[in-house]
Amino acid sequence: MLKAGPVWAAGAMSGTSLDGVDAALLLTDGARILDFGRHGYRAFSQQERAVLHAALGLWPGADGVDAAAEIVETAHAELLSDFLDADVIGFHGQTLAHDPMGAAGSRRTHQAGDGAILAEVLGRPVVWDFRSADVEMGGQGAPLAPYFHFACAKWAGLTQPCVFLNLGGVGNVTWVDPRKSGPEEAGAVLAFDTGPANAPINDLMRARRQMERDEGGALALSGQADPAVVETFLSHRYFHKIPPKSLDRNEFRDILELVNPLSDADAVASLVAIAAASVAAGFDHFPSAPAAVHVCGGGRLNEAVMTALARILPCPVGPVEDLGLNGDMLEAQAFAYLAVRVARGLPTSGPSTTGVAAQIGGGRLSRPS
Repeated sequence: MLKAGPVWAAGAMSGTSLDGVDAALLLTDGARILDFGRHGYRAFSQQERAVLHAALGLWPGADGVDAAAEIVETAHAELLSDFLDADVIGFHGQTLAHDPMGAAGSRRTHQAGDGAILAEVLGRPVVWDFRSADVEMGGQGAPLAPYFHFACAKWAGLTQPCVFLNLGGVGNVTWVDPRKSGPEEAGAVLAFDTGPANAPINDLMRARRQMERDEGGALALSGQADPAVVETFLSHRYFHKIPPKSLDRNEFRDILELVNPLSDADAVASLVAIAAASVAAGFDHFPSAPAAVHVCGGGRLNEAVMTALARILPCPVGPVEDLGLNGDMLEAQAFAYLAVRVARGLPTSGPSTTGVAAQIGGGRLSRPS
């Protein structure tokens, strides 16, 4: 059991962009954010990224999965060895496949990496496998940061409904009403994946043997988005689903085919426009208009993406740094927060975030022997 009151927790996250692992310390009692601690980053090498990329879409037992899991565990162990002052560690693992609707015959989700191994290596309690219980109970298993976003809104002193928009490989939103007493309260949060974000842009750059990323969005800003391509994309069945809803990174497999006839600059500009239009489409589902959109994840550093969002969304848009938060570390901090909630028997998701039938505390707690 954790000691009573606030504790320091370390959270770690390796996202769908496959760039590396973030880790951060958070002081929390499982409800409030009391303080933010130091943070760190461990990049994946090109070879490691290649192994992880080859394992995307694969399920346990498939060739390449064990190699990917070893990379994930090693990278996390190396980084988290600098965070052993934490009372508990939250380890998300690397999502390789996600099928919460049972398209393959059973509801399932797959995050590579074994938290029990990390607990032994690090000598600290590790909370992991955050998504499986939610999926088994009928939920989408994602997004998982919404209850943390609610705590962030409270910490920042916000008093009107707002949106936290995370732009990683995939985009997701949390609509928050900070006037509510807690995230479990009816009407406090609504969350769902919006659509593609950075992943197809990065995939396009690799496919065309350009730079690894369109740093800052310079290439996209030099091009022109094709409106017909954007309109065609928005006809995808996903946008007709009612949230909560979630995506697998490979849900939009044909997205690069849509922009294939375009020049490099126009293709990237079209993918940026698609990401922004996907977010705008999500506004139809919010219970009330948000006062602002606070952007986290790598997408907030892309000028082309932020410009497109500001142009298309009906409210102010800015990075979460405007609230005093760290947009690079928000997901890692979220899993520190969720680890404490799991350890204390508090829910981590509910009907308005993942569509699960009731409030549920996902996650397994492994202790070192």
